[in-house]
Amino acid sequence: MPRNDPTDTGGLFVGRRPGTAPLRYRDQPVTGGPGRRGADRLLALLILIVEIALCASLWGPQPFAWLWVGSQVDYLTGAVSAGIAVAFAGMCATLMGTLAVLKRVDRAWMLVRRAGGLAQKDGALETIFVISFLITAPVFIFWFFILEGPGPSLAPR
Repeated sequence: MPRNDPTDTGGLFVGRRPGTAPLRYRDQPVTGGPGRRGADRLLALLILIVEIALCASLWGPQPFAWLWVGSQVDYLTGAVSAGIAVAFAGMCATLMGTLAVLKRVDRAWMLVRRAGGLAQKDGALETIFVISFLITAPVFIFWFFILEGPGPSLAPR
């Protein structure tokens, strides 16, 4: 029986690329004593809080900080395009860097949860990312269209 299922081979090719094999977990994680499991679960909660804070920083503080840096570059150089370029490049760099850190933090969270005796196979990063977007998108839309955007100019004076 050939093994050519894309989930087994890592894509459309018959051979698997190195490091792309699916993870195989034991049926039941090996657990320590009750005190150890409690400490692991507390550490998992702290890691999850760090993950939530990092993900929340993607939608507000990081872009706003780079817009401020871009405005300072514009002020110092007198070139709007330089400010925009610095803000865009810095924003892209820190957002991608934060996503890379988030992926590692999520992997650590899964490992600590497994050490705490829970059969954790999937991370929480995708869920946290979507929930943080669903919270911040309506806030941004309200701010943009009602408070600062075309709303005041369309309202009667």
